[in-house]
Amino acid sequence: MARRGGTHRLLRWLWTSRRLDARIARLALLPASAMWRTATLARDAVYGRGWVASGAAPLPTVSVGNLTAGDSGRTAVLVWIARHLAAQGIRPVVLLRKPSEYRRREIGHSVPGAAIDDSADGLEAVQRAAAAGAQAVVLEGGLPPGPIRAGLTVAVVGAETSRAVRWPLPAGPWREGWQALSHADIVVVTRKRASSEAAQALAAELGTKTPGIVAVAHLGMRYLEGLISGAEHAAASLAGKRVVAASGSADPGAFVSQVKAAGAAVQVHTWSAEGELRDEDVAWLAHATRRADHVVISEQDAVKLRDRWPARVAEPLVAILDLTWETSGDAVATGLDALVAPVNRV
Repeated sequence: MARRGGTHRLLRWLWTSRRLDARIARLALLPASAMWRTATLARDAVYGRGWVASGAAPLPTVSVGNLTAGDSGRTAVLVWIARHLAAQGIRPVVLLRKPSEYRRREIGHSVPGAAIDDSADGLEAVQRAAAAGAQAVVLEGGLPPGPIRAGLTVAVVGAETSRAVRWPLPAGPWREGWQALSHADIVVVTRKRASSEAAQALAAELGTKTPGIVAVAHLGMRYLEGLISGAEHAAASLAGKRVVAASGSADPGAFVSQVKAAGAAVQVHTWSAEGELRDEDVAWLAHATRRADHVVISEQDAVKLRDRWPARVAEPLVAILDLTWETSGDAVATGLDALVAPVNRV
């Protein structure tokens, strides 16, 4: 069994542990956290006073940001929004922060037909999309203020962060203070490993900080898909099977817990989330298919592996995750539909 992903485990220890050594480490990082907080306040002042221009997008725009660092489920929310718009007959463009080729392919596979561009270009990217026929923008970004004024702002908060200290980066996971929620039209509390009760409690607390909608969504494994064939398999087909859960995600523990929830006997293999899969990782996974009933990987990792999988070796299964709304999902859909209503009337 291989275990990497030490950075994530280190950060979880730093941000959630109440042990003395973790407390001392956080205290040592407080000066850096103060600098981070000062920088975010300065940014807000710059945009708030008009020293840096910001403008309304020429298309209906949904901005999806997260309050915390780490894998809070922002991509899953962004994908759900893009799919919802597409289902209404709206052609979306997805603007990503620093989009690598892998991220482009991941989003493109999840939302077929969506245009994908770089949000760093700001309004220019929106204008390019409009000229190419896009009818709405789904923007991966932070919470306002910023160079693009969105018609609808969605803040994503992972329920797992409710256990973390409420300090700014790097002593804590918080990119923004809770006052940033005053800019949010919708707050989505996501949960992977956290209980429904923990998510609902966090949602109730956040509801006192925002005038907008507060929704709760569970991010879980909907079904499995063959890496090469694309054949669908029920998640229940893993029950009682020997499974290697292989992940290079920022939060491999959450992925592994979702595979275990299907009833599988799980062995874990992890690697660094950054960059290419190493040749030895591909070889390890190919060998693992001969020792286990299935190798299961995430959608994020599938885009790195699909073109490198050896021929004549049984294909891994890709865990297809999806949001299930537990509260206020209809209100989220209604807000999106109201935003794009002018497009549907054209």
